[in-house]
Amino acid sequence: ILVREETSPEDIHGMHAAEGILTSRGGMTSHAAVVARGMGTPCVSGVSSIRINLEEKYFTVGEKNYKEGEFITLDGSKGQVILGEAPMIKPELNSDFIKIINWSDEYRKLKVRTNAETPADAKIACEFGAEGIGLCRTEHMFFNKQRIRSVQKMILSSSNIDRKNAIMELLPYQKNDFYKMLKAISPNPVTIRLLDPPLHEFLPSQKNIKLINSLAKNMSISSKEITNRIIDLFEINPMLGHRGCRLAVSFPEITEMQVEAIFTACAKLIKEGVNPKPEIMIPLVSTVGEFENQKLAVETIAKKLNEKFKIKLKYKLGTMIELPRACLIANKIAAKADFLSFGTNDLTQTTFGISRDDSGKFLNDYIENKIFDIDPFVSIDEGVGDLIEIATLKGRKQNKKIKLGICGEHGGDPKSINFCSKTGLNYVSCSPYRVPVARLAAAQAEIKK
Repeated sequence: ILVREETSPEDIHGMHAAEGILTSRGGMTSHAAVVARGMGTPCVSGVSSIRINLEEKYFTVGEKNYKEGEFITLDGSKGQVILGEAPMIKPELNSDFIKIINWSDEYRKLKVRTNAETPADAKIACEFGAEGIGLCRTEHMFFNKQRIRSVQKMILSSSNIDRKNAIMELLPYQKNDFYKMLKAISPNPVTIRLLDPPLHEFLPSQKNIKLINSLAKNMSISSKEITNRIIDLFEINPMLGHRGCRLAVSFPEITEMQVEAIFTACAKLIKEGVNPKPEIMIPLVSTVGEFENQKLAVETIAKKLNEKFKIKLKYKLGTMIELPRACLIANKIAAKADFLSFGTNDLTQTTFGISRDDSGKFLNDYIENKIFDIDPFVSIDEGVGDLIEIATLKGRKQNKKIKLGICGEHGGDPKSINFCSKTGLNYVSCSPYRVPVARLAAAQAEIKK
């Protein structure tokens, strides 16, 4: 079991290796919870009562220390950490379960997609009945040793040419990533979100002198240059900082590389007789100008590759609606887009002004004092719901053909699915292991109507 204060994308390999994940910070939509849910790995996050000593590899609860090598058991459903090795049984899907799920498909109108980053995740989701991928996050694809070096070279480059050369080193990797994903899901659609996280996540911590020195040696530059760049990139609140489409405006070569990889993969699949359906999603848009900037970049690459491969590349282009302002100007964005996907994790965070990573420390107090009936990161809040309804009405009025869905963690919550059905969305997207629940909940929503 991986025990950390919190996880970040660079922990992804350790998370894959772990049978369970325990963090002292975070909540329902923190990095650890989201990734673990996608992998079907038990996770208990935001256990503020444990104090972790990473150097000596133990954590403390009360007066007692629990060392590396000791047994603990996690119950991810109830959020319990149990001392020792608890007896467990493997769940099975019986014929009654399959019958009820098949009945559900006769009633439901909402499509159910999945959030997946690997062909293995996509395969599991398809076995559970997913009808495409509603969110393929691309940042986790960059965190192995070979790839992260290219990203670090881009960040540390002093000229535009060096920066572009560094990021283009990732083109063959990304082409292969998207080829596998699109092939695994074809003929269903795959919504690919372009790079979203802040750049500082790709560099070592300022305190990690050993890693900085190693990186400096590898890249033939001084440790001071790297430390200065880390200081330059530091943000007080990075989740409201230089990330998403803002990053792509400053570093257009990131969008160019990813889009070229998507379209080159599609060209290869078309020649093989496969029908890929890519949907390119621009993250964190709050103005029409941002979307237009990125749309032009995508169209330019598409035109170039159409001429190169002598084919007509078909794709949809849309955005992730995660900011209140985007909801309020959804009509203007819908005029330019093929789809809008509500990223309800960030939309909840930005509507409440509550950090989704830190709120676990006090949300239980709100529930106990009956200020909240339920954690708003678990089930869509009425205020967040109002913003989604406004965006849906405005978007559809402007563009009758616009596709609308949600891809936040609420996509697997039955109460939220009922809301999505009533609001008239086209689909929900959830982690692979929640697909059967979503199919059942979508059918129940229709019956309630």
